[in-house]
Amino acid sequence: MTLYRYKAIDAAGKTLHGQIDALNLVDLELRLKRMGLDLVVGNPAKNRRGVGRGVKRRDLINFFLQLEQLTSAGVPMLEGLNDLRNGVDSLRFREVVSGLIEAIQGGQPLSGAMSHYPAAFDSVTRSLVRAGEETGRLQEVLRNLTDNLKWEDELAAHTKRIMIYPAIVATLLVAVIFFMMVHLVPQMTAFVGSMGRSIPPHTRLLIAVSDVFVRYGWAIVLVPALGILALKALAARNPLVRRRVDALKLHLPVAGPILQKVVLSRFISVFALMYSSGIPVTDAIRAAEDSAGNAAVQAGLRRVGLQIADGRNVTAAFQEVDLFPPLVVRMVQVGESTGALDRALLNVNYFYTREVREAIAKAQAMIEPALTVILGALMLWVMLSVLGPIYDTVSQIGI
Repeated sequence: MTLYRYKAIDAAGKTLHGQIDALNLVDLELRLKRMGLDLVVGNPAKNRRGVGRGVKRRDLINFFLQLEQLTSAGVPMLEGLNDLRNGVDSLRFREVVSGLIEAIQGGQPLSGAMSHYPAAFDSVTRSLVRAGEETGRLQEVLRNLTDNLKWEDELAAHTKRIMIYPAIVATLLVAVIFFMMVHLVPQMTAFVGSMGRSIPPHTRLLIAVSDVFVRYGWAIVLVPALGILALKALAARNPLVRRRVDALKLHLPVAGPILQKVVLSRFISVFALMYSSGIPVTDAIRAAEDSAGNAAVQAGLRRVGLQIADGRNVTAAFQEVDLFPPLVVRMVQVGESTGALDRALLNVNYFYTREVREAIAKAQAMIEPALTVILGALMLWVMLSVLGPIYDTVSQIGI
């Protein structure tokens, strides 16, 4: 099949653009008809990169949830996918579901059909679905995928919630600092200097800082921004730089321990999901490495996989890399010794989920008053530095 880019019109007359697999233009028109669209123009796409990109996690949650319910009710896979396609609101995801239907009709399993859309279904999802098909536990896998996606969505919401308030306050703080140092302080210090009295040290310091902002304010903003962009570009090209940057993130005050818990929680969640679905330990760890999202942690997890492949047990490998707290290692050790490693991993997943929630709540409770105190201290410094000399002058006049 060929990937076509198309321009079409829906029933409401709205013009839509997208891409979908088809044999030819006639087949493209028929496929769009089944999606409730009328073809305007279609052309073969140059490459498949980005097919399925932009699919939201909420769409995937609904997809796996409804697919699991349909298969549990005994509805054949193709009929279930057709029903799901008709109920999908997102045009991009509707294209993906249509592609899945066509691939399955061509004789491919669901996991093979998903491999055509790596931007929508990552390698972990495809491996889990393949394991479910091979072991006859597809319904269980779909249910676990739904739960895992819900957990990731909840984790993203928690992280976003903790970042919104500090980001707003920090932005206001920087804006207030620039306003005071560039506009307000020079006017007030000029008035203080015209009094002809000696200026106290903290006022001289304020004037010096204000002069720096007036002369080099553009550099104060531009240099850090360019530095961060350059570091990101270098980290994207150089794995060693990326690993060191990611390791530095884990050692940041306040945010570092939370990030480490989030990264390990994501790994344990995927690892537990894959292992409980029947995937061997070494394959599960290898696939779950990418889900960590941190190069420094991935390097440690890669060592775990190599040690297990060399014959060491999971407990010894976890203990060797020094990534996991003793309680987690102990829980894995008990599960491994009793032959219930899958249950132990689920318990570890619950432990990390709770730890992440508590850490985020504590950080949020600490960050908010800290930023408020910083802003208040800055305002107090400016007021004392400016109003102090004025008060002294007025007092002398009164005498």
